[in-house]
Amino acid sequence: MSKLSTIATFPANVFTLDNGLTVIHQEIPATPVVVVDVWVRAGATREPELWSGMAHFLEHMIFKGTEKIAPGLFDWVIESRGGVANAATSHDYAHFFITSAAQYLEETLSPLADLLLHAAIPDDEFVRERSVVLEELRQSQDSPDWIEFQAMMETLYGNHPYGRSVLGTEATLMPRTPDEMRQFHRCHYQPENMAVVIVGGVSEKRSQDLVSEAFGSFYHREECPITNGYHQPQLRGILHEELLLPNVEQPRITMAWSGPGVENIRHGYGLDLISVLLAEGRTSRLVQLLREDRQLVDCISSGFSLQRESSLFTINACLDIDNIEEVEHLICECLANLAATPMSSAELDRCKRLLCNDYAFSTETPGQLAGLYGYYFTVAKPEISVSYPHQIKSLEAEELQEIAKTYLSQERYAMTVVKPI
Repeated sequence: MSKLSTIATFPANVFTLDNGLTVIHQEIPATPVVVVDVWVRAGATREPELWSGMAHFLEHMIFKGTEKIAPGLFDWVIESRGGVANAATSHDYAHFFITSAAQYLEETLSPLADLLLHAAIPDDEFVRERSVVLEELRQSQDSPDWIEFQAMMETLYGNHPYGRSVLGTEATLMPRTPDEMRQFHRCHYQPENMAVVIVGGVSEKRSQDLVSEAFGSFYHREECPITNGYHQPQLRGILHEELLLPNVEQPRITMAWSGPGVENIRHGYGLDLISVLLAEGRTSRLVQLLREDRQLVDCISSGFSLQRESSLFTINACLDIDNIEEVEHLICECLANLAATPMSSAELDRCKRLLCNDYAFSTETPGQLAGLYGYYFTVAKPEISVSYPHQIKSLEAEELQEIAKTYLSQERYAMTVVKPI
């Protein structure tokens, strides 16, 4: 086992087992709780296009047992010890986590590892669970928020996997077979793609010993159909899409830009700060202009999502139909001003304070820390997860001006308009 070099302020230890598995451990002696969060670089971006939805479907099937664990037994093991377990899948990752009393780590870690490494994916359970996944997809398609988000992502990212729903479609899910899912699992659920994060009241040595024993026997790697080398299309102008949907109480718009991937993470942090400058709190620029002064919107927000290959920057507003064109124009005007003139020191200090406070509040519990380290493992490397406050504090107005100019073009963005039928 080799210990990786870490940033001095990184409070966890990162190890690589002999089989290539990453282990991230942070002991918090004062807590009686331990969180195990296993992150796998096996999200929707690893799917061939015709297998869209496979990663999320596999997340469901992981819990359907192994040769040693019958379906439902894992849940009983966790719940009978007062623990909770859950999982999630995104474009860049899938992750599976348990929270339990520290004294039960061995009893809960071993069955979790068996599920992840040796998922049986039984034929009968596959057919039953596919119906569950399809129902989840149908329920999502009844949500105006989900429909709007997916339409925006497809417009912005084109045929890149980020443009496809993590849930897949009925057309891609119905032809899939248990053998194909086993193939996907044995291709991607391999030690070099996986990190086991343990945070809580368990020592480093005990955690290492338990992980080494539980995660020592992976299936032989199989090959999957090759995913094409996707390139995100560059928008050649302003792309508008209008959706007429039921169950919509008020018209709304989403304007979206693609940002840098993790290869330029500092620019991503800069866009995170710009999103706060634009629409976080009553004194932010767009809230002040469009809601407080002009009363053109009922609500407006902005957000930034860091993704491995290409991040996402959005501005959302709820408003009357008659105000859509003017609001779009004023937002573009605000972005042009941001690119032309450095923000004031007072604005900059306010944004830095808000973001650093948010970071502090989101890294208080073992579960939050485990999620943070695992997420950064999948998109970059875990050690840089703690660099966020320093990076935010070091951003200067002139640098942010250039970031706005580079990524938030007023001539190239995707805009989705949702109106009630």
